[in-house]
Amino acid sequence: MPGGDGIRSLSTATDVHHIEAPVTWKAYLICAFASFGGIFFGYDSGYINGVNGSLNFVQQVEGSGAEALTSSHTSLITSILSAGTFFGALLGADVAETIGRKWTVIMGCGIYMVGVVIQMITGPTVDALGCIVAGRLIAGIGVGFESAIVILYMSEICPKKVRGALVAGYQFCITIGLLLASCVVYATQNRTDTGSYRIPIAIQFAWAIILAGGLMFLPDSPRYFVKRGNIEAARKALQRLRGQPADSEYVQAEVAEIVANEEYERQLIPATNWFGSWANCFKGGLGHQKSNLRRTILGTSLQMMQQWTGVNFIFYYSTPFLQSTGAIDDPFLISLIFTLVNVCSTPISFWTVEKFGRRTILFWGALGMLICQFLVAIIGVTVGFNKLTTNAAGENIARNISAVNAQIAFIAIFIFFFASTWGPGAWVVIGEIFPLPIRARGVGLSTASNWLWNTIIAVITPYMVGEDQGNLRSSVFFVWGVLCTCAFVYTYFLVPETKGLSLEQVDKMMEESTPRTSPKWRPTKTFVEAMGKTADGKLDTGVLADVERKGSIY
Repeated sequence: MPGGDGIRSLSTATDVHHIEAPVTWKAYLICAFASFGGIFFGYDSGYINGVNGSLNFVQQVEGSGAEALTSSHTSLITSILSAGTFFGALLGADVAETIGRKWTVIMGCGIYMVGVVIQMITGPTVDALGCIVAGRLIAGIGVGFESAIVILYMSEICPKKVRGALVAGYQFCITIGLLLASCVVYATQNRTDTGSYRIPIAIQFAWAIILAGGLMFLPDSPRYFVKRGNIEAARKALQRLRGQPADSEYVQAEVAEIVANEEYERQLIPATNWFGSWANCFKGGLGHQKSNLRRTILGTSLQMMQQWTGVNFIFYYSTPFLQSTGAIDDPFLISLIFTLVNVCSTPISFWTVEKFGRRTILFWGALGMLICQFLVAIIGVTVGFNKLTTNAAGENIARNISAVNAQIAFIAIFIFFFASTWGPGAWVVIGEIFPLPIRARGVGLSTASNWLWNTIIAVITPYMVGEDQGNLRSSVFFVWGVLCTCAFVYTYFLVPETKGLSLEQVDKMMEESTPRTSPKWRPTKTFVEAMGKTADGKLDTGVLADVERKGSIY
């Protein structure tokens, strides 16, 4: 792909702090729009909680007279979406390298809508279980495309000064999706017809249409264009994203940095075939900070830790779990309150992730979560959820309502810590730690790890807390508390600080520091200077030609 006559040279910057244009409101809003994709994730995670509790839906699946889904059906219906997203995230990584970031997300929206149509068929005249499972599996593939590639797209287009806050906006949209799902479920819970579950399912169409329609008008990632060797397209895309004129030196300097980094990384990670491109994600030794293997393990384990916190236990199973205690008059309302806490707490991270950094908020967030989880567990097994008595109607209810209320309060505080730290922080970090040649597949693997553990937790949780299975009740919070402790130790030893660095500078930081010394690392040279690829304030034209030539073989 030729670069075009207008890109025969690029101005370079000598000041490491001036390789990006000042952030404008237009640029901010363009970058922020992509975070709307989080609505998919959140709504899909949230609406199934209420649908599984809908009596009409239960009887469509289990038969007339049934009052609740069996543990196996609850597990299957809830977890099958996550299974689809696991494969969607991996497949989306390949598609994103072929047709671009934004078109992959748009394709994911189309797949998602097909899955919604199949779910809508669920009714009295068809195999209800088969339709809901097949529909959620296909919709999951679409969500997998979106969840992996939106993070990749946002990380690559956002200015470094606000990248953390904007990517955190993705998690905020997840919480908005959860809130919308809770509101819709709450509004339809008393319906006696199929609208009690079809309405929550049908509303998903809106999210796909809004995201796909809006992305049609946005540019693709300039880093994708550089990787494909189309430097002129990269310059034009960056010009729109930064709100700068065509001859902006800021734009030229940023493109030059991206081009120099691509040339450097291609010396270390040569272009290869499809299998080799995936194998590149696992090259290098565990003892080398910059190795691709360490980055891949960091990304996948970080997403695993996010799921290990136990947050999805609350959003997937809070309604049936609270119903089983007999202490809550309106478990749907408590579930809605949990979701509101999630929504209101997440915007705090917009400021903290840039003020204190990724590593800091993950560290203190894990500490806060583990304290809350253990308190919920201890109160529950001593005087709370686990201590039941029988009322005059023969129903099991909790003996100490005040203790149950205390547990609910600590669960809400736990949600606060998660939503303001690990919720957004894990997504921010995985979008920043991979070099350009493996970034799409690295983010895809990390996101797939999130969905894999999401699936595992969704599958095993009904067996852990189901009355006809493990019936752990509050004791399940001991499990989440231990896992949050693992996340606390993990953050201290393994998570680097990436605040305030361009993606190219993150690459250099991971080469020259360790996770515990990374907060003190500062760039001293631009990537162009470090590569020795500048002459008279311009990027070496040989580098431009080489990147354009190599890009044509991807």
